[in-house]
Amino acid sequence: MNLEASALAAWERIQGMINGIIILLPNVVVALIVFAIFFFAARSFKLLVKKLTRRHRQARNLGMVLGRLTQGTVILIGLFVALSIVVPTFQAGDLVQLLGISGVAIGFAFRDILQNFLAGILILLTEPFRIDDQIVFKSFEGTVEDIQIRATTIRTYDGRRIVIPNSELFTNSVTVNTAFENRRLEYDIGIGYGDDIDRAKELILEAIHSAEGVLSDPAADVLVVDLAESTVNIRARWWIKPPRRLETLQMRDGVLTAIKKTLTKNGIDMPFPTQQILFHDQTEETDGDRTRQREGWPAGNKKVPKTRSISTSISKLAEMRSQNGNRRDREVTSAANREGEE
Repeated sequence: MNLEASALAAWERIQGMINGIIILLPNVVVALIVFAIFFFAARSFKLLVKKLTRRHRQARNLGMVLGRLTQGTVILIGLFVALSIVVPTFQAGDLVQLLGISGVAIGFAFRDILQNFLAGILILLTEPFRIDDQIVFKSFEGTVEDIQIRATTIRTYDGRRIVIPNSELFTNSVTVNTAFENRRLEYDIGIGYGDDIDRAKELILEAIHSAEGVLSDPAADVLVVDLAESTVNIRARWWIKPPRRLETLQMRDGVLTAIKKTLTKNGIDMPFPTQQILFHDQTEETDGDRTRQREGWPAGNKKVPKTRSISTSISKLAEMRSQNGNRRDREVTSAANREGEE
């Protein structure tokens, strides 16, 4: 009897749950439809804000921030309305309390994500770089494709995509190659010590101005920057516009090609590194007192070998090797004779 009563009570509970679900089913369907409407409306608001700010470059990133914040706000409102339809007793205070209690746990669990989120908002607001800018970050260099809330994506010049967390970009140094309209390039050219420096400067400036794309204002200049081991180094500096990677490579190629042709045509030497090696035991007796030379012989050594030519040194070396060989042959023969006598 007790078993039948328990089974009957369980069945009544199951029926009650099913009836409750059936009663709530229309509300759930309506809530889903309402949430879907808010979701698509949020996307529309985001696109509208971005469209309104697309024509203004200074406000483009701000439009992205406002668009994404608007989208999140509308979705949150839609979620609250959907919950109110499903559970009529649900109040706004309950949602705030739920978010407050779970916010601490979510903050600890998703600390890195929140850090990247805040960094992304600050990057979009302060605009240290923009979409289509060419930047250098650590070992990565490329064009900014998108600045998202969590990460920034760049396209490298060899066709790869790099995803960089926003917190890394915000807390580290970033080089923006396209921040200004003009950019200065430079290159060091080495000429021979016997060449006329002033004449070489004139020829280098002439070659720079003959290259296509070099700006006349700011003007190009050339400076002597180093007296190296084999060359006098002259630094050529010139300005270009626009400062993008492709134009930079093309204009550098044109300028350096013009400099090389101009200097060669006018007889200016562009020497490669050379070294001079002195063999002290091959100097002549006319070079002076060898015991007073700073290189080659230890101080206080009064016995200095006489000079000799390379051929004499080779003959002496061959003679020593021949003597060593004859001595080894005699030792081998002597050992064989002793073994025979035994």
